[in-house]
Amino acid sequence: MKKLSVFLCVLIIAAAVVSCGGNESSVEESSSSSVSESNADESTEKSTVAPDPVGFEGMTPVYGDSIADGEYSINVDSSSSMFKIVECKLKVSNGKMTADMVMGGTGYEKLFMGTSDEATNAAASDFITYIENSDGQSVFTVPVEALDSVINCAAFSKRKELWYDRELVFRADSLSADAFSNSGFVTAGDLELADGDYTAEVELSGGSGKAKIDSPAKLTVSGGNITAEIKWGSNNYDYMIVDGDKYLPVSMEEVSVFEIPIEGFDFKINIAADTTAMSTPHEIEYTLCFDSSTIAPTNAE
Repeated sequence: MKKLSVFLCVLIIAAAVVSCGGNESSVEESSSSSVSESNADESTEKSTVAPDPVGFEGMTPVYGDSIADGEYSINVDSSSSMFKIVECKLKVSNGKMTADMVMGGTGYEKLFMGTSDEATNAAASDFITYIENSDGQSVFTVPVEALDSVINCAAFSKRKELWYDRELVFRADSLSADAFSNSGFVTAGDLELADGDYTAEVELSGGSGKAKIDSPAKLTVSGGNITAEIKWGSNNYDYMIVDGDKYLPVSMEEVSVFEIPIEGFDFKINIAADTTAMSTPHEIEYTLCFDSSTIAPTNAE
């Protein structure tokens, strides 16, 4: 009986040892896995997350000498949702532009106007640090070479101590017409156009380059306001967006025809048009530019 008891004890002890050894191995593997996943997380953004597209097709850079001196609220496209700009103030003086960007978080220590590779080798004096506003938000003041142009910006993460590549586009279409008083932009008032009907050559840019509109376009001036008739080359367009407002066609019998307001001439006006020609509707960004030198009254003989 004693031998049997001893034998059973040995079996129990052996089983406990095997069990403990198995758990220890499992813990070690789990720990190793956690470390590996943690390291992967730190590099995930840099190696696997594709940047969001910024800007629009057919963008033409708008430089500071085309903008009147002053301060303007401006919209900024960012290539990363991790680099969210909640408010931006554009400052223009003697053709030079800077922007105060209020960030949606406080995770970035400094910026560099260039790529992350360039930032790694840059001097500390080239870095842009933030100030904290009264609401505790980080505010970076950066130089802006041009609006409607992709600008490289590297951001240094406080927590990960890594540089991340960002792309920014400061949108000229978010500024009011008054901001362009130093440019060739002219209004009906500048040209002293009397109320009535006119035509003017118009150029469409953007998209795939295949879309067409009639030119010259019909214009109606009333009290200094201008309405343009836009005739597309097909009836596949079911709405247009101008200055954030949606416009439906006045006709779609042969081609899509719209009547839209325009602020003036000799400047690219950003618009969007929704086409149903594809398998699913697509809203495509374009620009229109009306040439003031071609304006003619429709009753001219």
